[in-house]
Amino acid sequence: MERPHNSVVRTPINSVVVQRRSKNKSYRQSYRSCLGAASRLGLTPALTARRLNSSRRAPKSHNITEKVNPEHLALLMKMEWKLSYVTPLYQFKHTQLKSYSRQLSAFIAAEKQQGLAVEVEGSQSAFRVSFSVVHGMMATEDDAETVLIQINSKPLFAGQDEPQRSVWSGWLTCINGNSDYLHSLPTDFICLPLFGSSGPEVLTSLVKSWFQQMFDCCFGPLEISHTSLQWLVALWTNCHTESSIQHLKMIWTLPVVPPLQITYTVNPQDAWELWSSVRKDPQEQSKGGDAVEEGGNIDIEEVTRFMQGLKSHFYRHFRLDLSAGSLKQVSTALGSAKYNGRVKISNSRYMITTLTLLTECALLKMPV
Repeated sequence: MERPHNSVVRTPINSVVVQRRSKNKSYRQSYRSCLGAASRLGLTPALTARRLNSSRRAPKSHNITEKVNPEHLALLMKMEWKLSYVTPLYQFKHTQLKSYSRQLSAFIAAEKQQGLAVEVEGSQSAFRVSFSVVHGMMATEDDAETVLIQINSKPLFAGQDEPQRSVWSGWLTCINGNSDYLHSLPTDFICLPLFGSSGPEVLTSLVKSWFQQMFDCCFGPLEISHTSLQWLVALWTNCHTESSIQHLKMIWTLPVVPPLQITYTVNPQDAWELWSSVRKDPQEQSKGGDAVEEGGNIDIEEVTRFMQGLKSHFYRHFRLDLSAGSLKQVSTALGSAKYNGRVKISNSRYMITTLTLLTECALLKMPV
């Protein structure tokens, strides 16, 4: 059941108002092909040529358990999620989630009637879809509130009293989205660029297809780059004193024949001491004249020095240079992330920090 809330739509207030053309079939097809989308959205090339931030705030602990529904939070932390990016949604309304639930349920039923194999672990009865707002999962006034999608069903020959079970889950979010980009969007567009899914791929494809038809958007795979994984190594290590990371585990691949995969596990205290040694002095950070917040900022130079220290330590012991390879996976007690776009968040206090980086990655990957 949806929680009552006061605002009509909990979405950012955009500063650009444009005249929208009629939403015909040819327009939807051209939009989903992402050809010319930048001009239709009123964007300039400068806004689409961004790079990953070279400096970001040090992670802060956020007690979101006081704001987020415990059931929603438990679900978000329970599973490993496959990430995608999604372009801005046209005329998506947070107040219409009940209607969207019915429409997506009907869409899946229609696809099933046409012979599409959507069974999950055997024959299934009707799929029931529910959309809900994850209240409290936002960092700024510009962010649209997170939307959670769940698909429930039960085996066709299950007992009458047997409850439905969740067979697929997904969410769309925007945490600390780039304010210049968000403000450049026409008012009819809502930006929820980061999409996570967990469940059968056929259901993921159906959900994406429905969104594309309904909201003139397009999806694409979101890999987590070598640089972004290094950022997560540093950000999570920085949290060690408040929430023990318990271990720092990295998986590297080296370009040899056959390819060599290396698992590198670091004692958390050793990782923390190395990280502390490469951190800039707060006075050095404030040379520009601005006051430095508690915890300060983390620069890419610090991340680079930290990773170089880890690689140098490994080379001294094993005579293998990790600089020749690529970081493919990182995990701590706070979560795990893989190059192929799979993440698991294990600590709610630093969920905002992790999703901020992933939102940035999604915005950078979008073609518009």
